[in-house]
Amino acid sequence: MRDFSYLRADSIDAARQAAALPGAMLLAGGTTLIDLAKCGVTEPETVVDITHLKGLDGITVDDRGATIGSLARMSSVADHADVKSRFPAVSEALWQAASAQLRNMATIGGNLMQRTRCPYFRDPANFPACNKRTPGSGCSAIGGVTRGHAVLGTSEACIATYPGDLATALVAFDAIVHLGDRQVAVDDFFLLPGATPDKEHAIAPGEMITAISILASAAARRSTYLKVRDRQSYEFAAASAAVGIEFEADGRTIRDLRVALGGVGTKPWRARAVEEALKGKLLEPDTVRRASQLAIEGAVDHGANHYKIELAPRVVARAILKMGETA
Repeated sequence: MRDFSYLRADSIDAARQAAALPGAMLLAGGTTLIDLAKCGVTEPETVVDITHLKGLDGITVDDRGATIGSLARMSSVADHADVKSRFPAVSEALWQAASAQLRNMATIGGNLMQRTRCPYFRDPANFPACNKRTPGSGCSAIGGVTRGHAVLGTSEACIATYPGDLATALVAFDAIVHLGDRQVAVDDFFLLPGATPDKEHAIAPGEMITAISILASAAARRSTYLKVRDRQSYEFAAASAAVGIEFEADGRTIRDLRVALGGVGTKPWRARAVEEALKGKLLEPDTVRRASQLAIEGAVDHGANHYKIELAPRVVARAILKMGETA
């Protein structure tokens, strides 16, 4: 790590102004920033401490929806009684992310801004070619060990998987990211790599996340987050699904369905084709399994990650059928 300047912001406006400085980075929980600095991926010139800003750690849930401050801790949101009852997929996604120690430190805003766990991205000493770190240098992952890499949303410039769990649930339920004077749909907040994989988020210099909001819905209330991984805990998803469902009065016909995938895309991946295929249909296992195949439309594998193309539809179908059992 190189030397850097430290600045403690005493207001949101001051934090924004400092964040606009060249080489400045915000410090909240610090679990991502410190990790990347140790790896040599990030070398901030100025660290802007926003941990003492007032009013950014609130959690409000009512009949209209939820508003969660950017400095709210992951564990606090996961354990919030109203979040658990009205947005169970959000709570479950947070509980299945990271370790208890990290959840107690990491903030919601920082969680959304986390970067890929691609080993080539995080090892600049041995793999200098990485378009996320140095645009135009190439992608060491292509042609390398690809088991953990993405099959959806990839490009010739990058195949790195987005690692987060929370964002998958937020994408499923059309959450909004508040950037102060501007609001962005969470699905638009995360950018596809295309030819510019170094640009991961729709956030401009001088902007910072102040809150996220989620509208209440019957589908959000009956929802779940299913995560399949190589080991039981402290592991990123091989494939995951956030699913919410609303039934007609008969309890079997699907009125509304929300599906998003994690662990398989370069960003959290909304499976709208699956949703449209099942709306108005009876929830029957064969119908659900056929529709779930649409989740990986356009998928491209790079050898060792081919298994995700088979795994992802199974995870989606399992999550949807699980919600059917609770009707």
